[in-house]
Amino acid sequence: MRQAGQLAAQALAAAGAAVRSGISTAELDAIVETTIRAAGGEPATKGMRGFPAAACISVNHVACHGIPSPAKRLADGDLVKIAFKAKLDGWHAGICRTFHAGRPTPRGRLLVERAEQALAAGLAVLRPGATLGDLGHAIQQAAEARIAGVAFAVLRDLGGHGIGREFFTEPHVHHWGRPGEGQVLDEGMFLSVQPILVAGRPDAKTLADGWSIVTRDRGWAAQAEHTVGITADGVEVFTDMSAAC
Repeated sequence: MRQAGQLAAQALAAAGAAVRSGISTAELDAIVETTIRAAGGEPATKGMRGFPAAACISVNHVACHGIPSPAKRLADGDLVKIAFKAKLDGWHAGICRTFHAGRPTPRGRLLVERAEQALAAGLAVLRPGATLGDLGHAIQQAAEARIAGVAFAVLRDLGGHGIGREFFTEPHVHHWGRPGEGQVLDEGMFLSVQPILVAGRPDAKTLADGWSIVTRDRGWAAQAEHTVGITADGVEVFTDMSAAC
């Protein structure tokens, strides 16, 4: 899981470094796939339930599962979410970050920062004996906190999940909840934690392509994801990008 996580982090770092105004989402997807395959891994997202690309690349109000396209080129100020799973030696690791194309808008910068903070708040409570409700509550509280008059909402339609030898496993991971409720965490569990924060109402719908999930009010969205393991005294982040850079 450590090796798969670092491969995912390396591929995301390579794609993130290429984000700029004018680049197509298909070009970013190609960077993800090339980086993973060059290291002997597989882009596990590609072909999963028929998804056509190595990465989900979602821009602005597309919250997740955006399909890369040569026709979709980034504009200055866009928020672009790059999310995927890498598979290495039979193990899966998922990762996502939200990047700015060109100069970020003030609101966009704040949304991305808060998504990262919400993920970090959730990971900080993970340990044996904690519950999924503890995790969800920490993320929700961080997202909804009104700081300098600004609060965001957690998109509740989607959640994280167990991961490891399989792409998806139990349990389902809500990014909202109440302390003490839900499944109790045990040492050795692997989780994908991937909250999506929205600058508007947390209502979403799926587009006609069958994949792209967008906010109904077209409010922008930011996502952050790590794959982690519950250890004897806390949590290990397998997809730590600082180790991959």
